[in-house]
Amino acid sequence: MEREVRVRFAPSPTGPLHIGGVRTALYNFLLAKKTGGKMILRIEDTDQNRFVPGAEDYIRESLAWCGIELDESPWNGGPYAPYRQSERKPMYMQYAMQLIESGHAYYAFDTAEELDEMRERLKAAKVATPQYNAITRMTMKNSLTLPEDEVKKRLDSGEPYVIRLKVPRKEEVRLKDLIRGWVMVHSSAIDDKVLMKSDGMPTYHLANIVDDHLMKITHVIRGEEWLPSAPLHVLLYRYLGWEDTMPEFAHLPLLLKPDGNGKLSKRDGDKLGFPVFPLRWTDPFSGEISSGYREAGYIPEAFINFLAFLGWNPGTQQEIFSMEELANEFTIERIGKSGTRFDIQKARWFNEQYLRAKPDAELAGYLLKALEEHNMTCSPEKAEKIAGLMKERVSFPQEFWREAAYFFVAPTEYSEKVASKKWNGQAVAVFTDFRNELSTLSDFNADAVKDLLVSILERHGMKIGMVMQALRLAVTGAEAGPDLMQIIEVIGREETENRIDAAISALSQYVTA
Repeated sequence: MEREVRVRFAPSPTGPLHIGGVRTALYNFLLAKKTGGKMILRIEDTDQNRFVPGAEDYIRESLAWCGIELDESPWNGGPYAPYRQSERKPMYMQYAMQLIESGHAYYAFDTAEELDEMRERLKAAKVATPQYNAITRMTMKNSLTLPEDEVKKRLDSGEPYVIRLKVPRKEEVRLKDLIRGWVMVHSSAIDDKVLMKSDGMPTYHLANIVDDHLMKITHVIRGEEWLPSAPLHVLLYRYLGWEDTMPEFAHLPLLLKPDGNGKLSKRDGDKLGFPVFPLRWTDPFSGEISSGYREAGYIPEAFINFLAFLGWNPGTQQEIFSMEELANEFTIERIGKSGTRFDIQKARWFNEQYLRAKPDAELAGYLLKALEEHNMTCSPEKAEKIAGLMKERVSFPQEFWREAAYFFVAPTEYSEKVASKKWNGQAVAVFTDFRNELSTLSDFNADAVKDLLVSILERHGMKIGMVMQALRLAVTGAEAGPDLMQIIEVIGREETENRIDAAISALSQYVTA
């Protein structure tokens, strides 16, 4: 009988959640959702020296904003609680002791100075990668080189020690990765990693394996940076007797800088002007503020859709997917092996598509909120009309106010470029008649306004294209925008008359005799 799919996202609370981490969480969530499995979040906080206040809350809020739902977590609980490794501390030592008793781990009493001396000796001997391994361990101070009674004496006296994995000297370690296929590493390339630190806390390697086993994790989907550690983890599963239930591994490709050269970092985002974090982050120590996608105006569904395509593709031409559709289509097999270039313009494009697909009534909410901030009021009906006119011209919700301000505030400045080319005596004559005859319209709507303008132009022997840009300038102050007749309908008869009067007065210097 197949096991229930159980995946986990296991971030460390050492700062804000990078966009690459969000993608990892997303792919885990999509697999769980597709298979009817469970999505677990575990906080890996064994390194207390790197703990950053507020980071855990940030992780929680980020995933909630993205719509990544958790079945088990430190906040929801679950059958395998606790879900913070620091709270699971008492359980790890028994597994480290099991490894010692089976001969797969050992005590090491080396001081920091002795470890430095070892590395310097190896460097002097031109060893490419100085490490504590099957060869060098025999020159160090550990339970493999010290007499048994001395080891006992040191332990009984409370002397600081670590527990290291005893990696075999000559063995090929094989791992089948769901994305990369078979990965083979010779054990000589693996060092004797510390499993338990001198403070009694496990390292990532031991805690990760123990927790994944106890929480019955079936798939480990994580970043490419963990691929070098995977053979070590295979050894741990084997030595602990859990190889038969070992999860399947999938190591995701890197998110690359826009130019493709190297891993995407916060510095790249700062330099190129885009966020690398889902939400704004304020560093609790320095006070430095880092931008976030939420605050930049990205819709969470658009952000997730964009993120899903950074490494995965559905194999079709379809690009717009709801979370439900992503889950239905998602397969690990369609994740690429190569790093993916980060393209902020594509993220912007996704946001535009999602904005345009929203009902005008929902978009009106963005505008009404901005009006409130500017101490202005507007009926929901009017806001809805304006949102409908502007949605093809904006990329972010906050742009509704910036692009549509002229609906509420008459222009006081006019483009000199347009005025010098399009504002002339003929245009003013047409606009004067147009302004005076607007009052004759019994039904003031875009079609009626346009019919009136066309009839006046026919009297003057002119075509509509000869005056439209100048009329737009008078009414909005802008060079371009949505349908001008629709704009006039929204701002109303009296306001249109006033704006034409103001423009004729303000631009008189452009009218030649």
